[in-house]
Amino acid sequence: MIKTVTQILSVPLILTSLVLPVTAAELAAGKEKAGMCATCHGIDGIAKAPNAPNLAGTNAFYITEQLKAFRSGARQHQQMSIIASGLSDEDIADLAAWYSAIKVTATMPAVE
Repeated sequence: MIKTVTQILSVPLILTSLVLPVTAAELAAGKEKAGMCATCHGIDGIAKAPNAPNLAGTNAFYITEQLKAFRSGARQHQQMSIIASGLSDEDIADLAAWYSAIKVTATMPAVE
């Protein structure tokens, strides 16, 4: 029984770790579509609104699942539920590809 449960739990974890190749066309489409997200999340994925999450560098699978949850009503948010309701699967894939491809760098402040 424990082995079966472990195997069942392992499959989704393996699938979420797969990296699918992203084409230049998907990135370009995602960047263009991200214009509607820019007010809150920023075109570069760094949030402009104080309560909006940064999306830059976020796992594409996670972004995809969250947008689909907003679209289906499984996850509720006043603005996101409305916005996601108009997104196709292709739109979601393009947005996820764009935001996940953004490289995030951090700099350490100088210590005096």
